[in-house]
Amino acid sequence: MPYGKETPQTDESVLEAPSETAQLVTRIEEELDLLARNVEILEKLSKSPPTGIIRLSEALHLPIHKTRYSLHLLEREGVIQPSSDGAVVTDKAKEFWASLNESLDRMAAVVQHLRARAAEHENRPPAGRKGY
Repeated sequence: MPYGKETPQTDESVLEAPSETAQLVTRIEEELDLLARNVEILEKLSKSPPTGIIRLSEALHLPIHKTRYSLHLLEREGVIQPSSDGAVVTDKAKEFWASLNESLDRMAAVVQHLRARAAEHENRPPAGRKGY
């Protein structure tokens, strides 16, 4: 999980090491990590006065380049804006949280569907043929 934080995992949710997973799955995991980092930065900015890149990076234990990139993405979304004292949250952040919540609900439904399909194939014997 991002930022050196560990999340509790059950036997069902343990993933293989990234080098052993499919490239497509790895890319999706990386995008989710980026989303989680952006959310963490937005939360931090929402709870504090304007904060610069260095202080934000130190407070969240993130490299400066990753903090800068996340700030860029959040600014592009319009949920933060720069000020002379650091980044500040805009009124558009409320819309962002609502939209994020709806998107996460849709993603959760897709994950549940994929989990069920993967479980169906776990116990099946190989098809008996190779190639196309």
